[in-house]
Amino acid sequence: MVSFCAGTTGEWQVIRQSTWIGEPLPQAARLAVDAATPDASWTLTGFTSNLRYTTRAERQSLDARTAAIGRPEARMAALIPIRKSAVWWAMAQDDRRAIYERSGHTPIGRGYLPAIARRLHHSRDLGQPFDFLTWFEFAPDAEPAFEELLAQLRITPEWRYVEREVDIRLVRID
Repeated sequence: MVSFCAGTTGEWQVIRQSTWIGEPLPQAARLAVDAATPDASWTLTGFTSNLRYTTRAERQSLDARTAAIGRPEARMAALIPIRKSAVWWAMAQDDRRAIYERSGHTPIGRGYLPAIARRLHHSRDLGQPFDFLTWFEFAPDAEPAFEELLAQLRITPEWRYVEREVDIRLVRID
């Protein structure tokens, strides 16, 4: 389980918060990861799980290139909570996988590894307002690549099923 608490304290300073689609989250100055914040304006909770739309070969390929979360040089981060539509969830697993595959989600992401580390948290089963909490960390010089990664993902067929997305950009405070 992982909790993201937004308020006035935390190791990450919010430098930008944009709502791409759907309802925004209240603005916050800081974000704490796995630390309670007494003045939290919102808290999102998720858990890491198996990669549900990823084949064994894809996972092995990702694991071979993935960098660890918490690297000292990764001073920037993004928390992007996403909720998909009821239409997405009404589909059979293999239909969702086909859209995921047609969208090229894994090859797109793999192209930005290891510069951009990522971790996916599932939150739909917890009754949270988002289905997924995507966490990315990267060095400042990888920010243009991160923007490119997001632009590529947001034009895929998979993103037609996103009904809420908030993009929260952060910088680590020492």
